[in-house]
Amino acid sequence: MVENIDLSLVDWSRGQFALTAIYHWIFVPLTLGLSFILAIMETIYVRTGREEWKRITKFWMTLFGVNFAIGVATGIILEFEFGTNWSNYSWFVGDIFGAPLAIEGIMAFFLESTFIAVMFFGWNKVGKKFHLTSTWLVAIGANLSALWILVANAWMQYPVGTQFNPDLARNEMMNFWDVFLSPVAVNKFIHTITSGFVLGSLFVVGVSSWFLLKKRESGMAKKSILVASIFGLVSGLMLVYSGDGSARLIARIQPVKFASLEGLYKGREGAGLLAFGILIPAKETSGRKIHEVKLKLEIPNLLSYMATGSWKAYVPGIHDLIDGNAERGIMPAQEKMKRGLVARETLAAMKESRDKGDTAAYQALKAKFYDKDFMENYFSYFGYSFLNEPGSLVPNVPLTFYSFHLMVGLGFYFLLLFFVFIVLVWFNKLDNKRILLWLAVFTIPLAYVASEAGWIVAELGRQPWVVQDLLPTVAAVSHINASSVQVTFLLFAFIFTGLLIAEIGIMIKQIKIGPKEGGK
Repeated sequence: MVENIDLSLVDWSRGQFALTAIYHWIFVPLTLGLSFILAIMETIYVRTGREEWKRITKFWMTLFGVNFAIGVATGIILEFEFGTNWSNYSWFVGDIFGAPLAIEGIMAFFLESTFIAVMFFGWNKVGKKFHLTSTWLVAIGANLSALWILVANAWMQYPVGTQFNPDLARNEMMNFWDVFLSPVAVNKFIHTITSGFVLGSLFVVGVSSWFLLKKRESGMAKKSILVASIFGLVSGLMLVYSGDGSARLIARIQPVKFASLEGLYKGREGAGLLAFGILIPAKETSGRKIHEVKLKLEIPNLLSYMATGSWKAYVPGIHDLIDGNAERGIMPAQEKMKRGLVARETLAAMKESRDKGDTAAYQALKAKFYDKDFMENYFSYFGYSFLNEPGSLVPNVPLTFYSFHLMVGLGFYFLLLFFVFIVLVWFNKLDNKRILLWLAVFTIPLAYVASEAGWIVAELGRQPWVVQDLLPTVAAVSHINASSVQVTFLLFAFIFTGLLIAEIGIMIKQIKIGPKEGGK
């Protein structure tokens, strides 16, 4: 348990970080997707020599520039919050979390900032091929920035390649490649950037559809739609594939999150996947809120297959994971809390013996933290010792459940939309499809909803953990006054909302202006 922790401080700190992350993620995916669409369009220009492709590229590049500038501002604030609001977390994992962030700043951000000036201002100052190379390097740099951030985030979800230093009470990196190439990091990177590619493609399709509705720039709009729809369809298929991999990883390393995605409280064999369902609050069990799924449409056995690759496999529910299931070899959370407390008390006793100068006791206790059996059976549950009761291991099930199903449902809708647009543009039958064109315009905000829902699943679904099984949010916060976090929360909310309104206003203005004549 954590003594003398102001829970309102925890809530406000989480709220402030969520606010900043949600606003930041509004800008990031468009940067990821639009950068590669720009590179593809400019490649077509260089290979064909047709000036209309230069004009098209420069139009989308203007919108990319507006979004990129505002996205950088919100990202910088996020990194500062690790030190101000989450200093205990920063100390506990700084050696691991700091390394990818440093690489991101030195390599990826440097790559972006070096060549973005050439991309925007070098059209008539450098050769076509050098300019094209700069555009590709900006796209690669933007996605490398995402790579290092996602590596750091993946370690929080699945801490590997590190060793706990009992003298400093912090984790230290032992194998960079284990961290960098962990299955969670690889899968998360692919899934996240392809979601950005899909969003960027939908943005281009939606804006281009607006031009067709207004009977403006028909040639530019159709060419943009074709490029974006093909890119979006390919990216969407990769997104589905990586999503399947993500589900299997979550089932193995974050089983409570996996059960929450489906509102699964009682485990079963041959578990079905819900295509649709509504959660209804039910009678509390063991002092915990539970929900029942009503009006459900279920695909038989598919959840078992997603979790294990076997159609008939057993999928544990929330009750199994919290209360334990001896038949299935599932340890109850209460036992994990006891074992975590042993590890924590051993660490405290080691420090006490060191302070007293009892070298023999100090060395004996320290040796436990280098003993494989102790680390696997006790320290691996270290974070559980900070929890007050087992029920706190359950995230917000309704929000996780609905976010997951909304994300998945919209994802398949996006694939269908891309396919329809490719067919209609290819056969030149798009002009009079006004309902479809308006649908594409209104799909732009839906793309952002799906993107944000994905991060809600990833981050809210793993609560109460900041670092899975090792550090909960209640132990990660800085010891500061909750009122100061409240003030900055309101300040950031005002600033970020202002930035978002400004971006939307500038974007709309630039879209109404349209491509400049002659690509100037």
